[in-house]
Amino acid sequence: MSQITTLLRSRAANDVSDEELLVAVYEELKMMARIRMFNEQAGHTLQATALVHDAWMKIGDQQFENRRHFFSAASEAMRRILVDCARRKRAACRGGRLKRIEFDEIDGFASEQDDDELLAVHEVLGRLEEREPRKAEMVKLRYFIGMTGEEVAETMGVSLATVNRDWAFARAWLFKEIGQE
Repeated sequence: MSQITTLLRSRAANDVSDEELLVAVYEELKMMARIRMFNEQAGHTLQATALVHDAWMKIGDQQFENRRHFFSAASEAMRRILVDCARRKRAACRGGRLKRIEFDEIDGFASEQDDDELLAVHEVLGRLEEREPRKAEMVKLRYFIGMTGEEVAETMGVSLATVNRDWAFARAWLFKEIGQE
């Protein structure tokens, strides 16, 4: 059992404070946010530290079963923050229009893409989550957080081959759904 899973279980039993848990996961969350923010477009105002802090505030006092559950919640919170930021930017700067994206552009994580693509992926991700929850969770970790295939496999407790198959399926499905919109 990982140190984080042990802390999460101790937190559920009120043996560990939120501050102790934050100290244990902060560097890993910040590293994920830094990776996410590294290739952001010039003029982007959201910083990695702010993203981590906002995500921490969003996940609040939830109880988590294990490391996977915690990082899944953190990735969802970061995704929502980034989508909200992109929506505000798009509404102010781009007249609120989505643009078509090509299949090979849904390849890396969101920081390498523009706000329109990020919003397009976000719009259809809910439908994928209804049909294929594991694949949707993997998209959140890879696309919105920037985890590598190996990191996703470890976090989700599946093989790298499964992650690669799910990623290929999810990319094709997202491309098809975005193309229909």
